[in-house]
Amino acid sequence: MLWRRLRISLALTGRLARLRERLAQHQPRVDDDPSLVWAAVAIVLAPDPDALLLIRRAERTGDPWSGHMALPGGRHEPEDPDLLATAIRETSEEVGFALLHQDLAGSLDDVVPRTPVLPPIAVRPFVFTPATRPPVVLNPEVADARWVPLDRLLHPESRRRAQVEIHGGRREVEAYHLEDAIVWGMTERILSSLAAHLT
Repeated sequence: MLWRRLRISLALTGRLARLRERLAQHQPRVDDDPSLVWAAVAIVLAPDPDALLLIRRAERTGDPWSGHMALPGGRHEPEDPDLLATAIRETSEEVGFALLHQDLAGSLDDVVPRTPVLPPIAVRPFVFTPATRPPVVLNPEVADARWVPLDRLLHPESRRRAQVEIHGGRREVEAYHLEDAIVWGMTERILSSLAAHLT
């Protein structure tokens, strides 16, 4: 087991190795509201260069997150023994690769919606740091996937206010700006929490 951990850390960059060390000491804030529906997402960070896997959800009628940039993940199902299993299963279904327990760095604080128009879903983010980028194979729920360099994501100009349309109205939100898309809402909050552990 010690050799396996050593082999992982040797394959990672200094930044990702430090992230693993920080998350090993982190005690995430968890939400125990019994009215919440639970989901889990995977934050997959891989080197060469350090990058984060983001997906764009397919356009689907009735889905409040239709077409949004997001992290692989989804709702907890009764057959999932825990939320970690949910994150691993959903990632396999959506992007076609199996996350390994040995690559788990830790989890971030639970995130819940801040607006009453969204379903009462709480999300637990799990951070994985595989030594290499796994190949991505999309299922019909995912329209696109991309590796976003962490240097770009962490650049001060990447995170700024943006105008988005919500239920027919315009609203200003905090967002990460990519070349052709923005990341906002719960995913932006998760990435901001991640950034705090990376800087």
